[in-house]
Amino acid sequence: MLEVEGLDVHYGRVQAVRALSLEVRPGEIVTLLGPNGAGKTTTLTAIAGQHRKASGRIELDGRPILGLGPQPIASRGISLVPEGRRIFATLTVRENLLIGASSRKDRGGVNADIERELERFPVLRTYLDSEAGKLSGGEQQQLAISRALVGRPRLLLLDEPSLGLAPVLVDLVFDTIERLRADGLTILLVEQNASRALEVADRCYVMRSGELVLTAARGEVRAEDLAEVYLGGRDRS
Repeated sequence: MLEVEGLDVHYGRVQAVRALSLEVRPGEIVTLLGPNGAGKTTTLTAIAGQHRKASGRIELDGRPILGLGPQPIASRGISLVPEGRRIFATLTVRENLLIGASSRKDRGGVNADIERELERFPVLRTYLDSEAGKLSGGEQQQLAISRALVGRPRLLLLDEPSLGLAPVLVDLVFDTIERLRADGLTILLVEQNASRALEVADRCYVMRSGELVLTAARGEVRAEDLAEVYLGGRDRS
């Protein structure tokens, strides 16, 4: 489904991602791990079309998408749940959900999908016509995920979905991820909770200092492997 090859991303003179290659196959959950500053978020935002000066190759279903903006990429079936949620605080929950469907033309289908999300996360129904900025952090994360899903993506990019959440909400997030996979959604997950991410992922990639340093399938990653990467030990691929 998604193929990334030789991806380079710069912020001015700083190279945040260097010659990165990965793939995500249909129906998989693939996790991208690594210490802070490794380039994980930059990789996701490059895939989502937020870095026009990125170079290399990014293809979705064999069609190049590198260089397209966020809206054309969303219309091709990729939705990003960004780190920090980035909901529109002064808009209502309903308005935030409608923004997630901005690339769609089928109003009836949009309304049905919003109803589906309210069933998935019932707390959102309670605050449907309230300003989203009044929600708690966990409620905002549920809104951010729902906003992405009403766009009917085929590939969901999740950036640190459990960050800052209480344990019960972390469980909710990962239960949701597994249900989405069961429904056939393909997911690329960046997550600071490596152990939980590895529980749900089919495969993982690990980055350090902008480069890919380890790749493995489910069950092949050992704690000592991750410790070497996070603490700056030798690479393994």
